[in-house]
Amino acid sequence: MKTPSGLWLIAMLALTACQQSDSDPGPGGVTIGEARALDEAAEMIEQHRPPAGLLDKAAPDQPTAKPRTD
Repeated sequence: MKTPSGLWLIAMLALTACQQSDSDPGPGGVTIGEARALDEAAEMIEQHRPPAGLLDKAAPDQPTAKPRTD
C-alpha cells in the first residue's frame, strides 16, 4: 500500500506544531530558550568550580581616590 506524499507532509507539519518553540512561556516567567540557556550556564558553573579557598582571599589594599581640592 502506497501512502501519498502529501499525507506525510501533513503528518510532519502536525508533529512539528506540537513542539514548544524557544519563545513560548516557560517556568519562572522566562521563555523556553532562556530556561534552557540558564540550565546550561548553571551546569557550566558547577563543572568549573574554583579551588577551595580562592574566594576567601582578601583583595590587596588599593589606594583610595582623594577628592580634588581645586
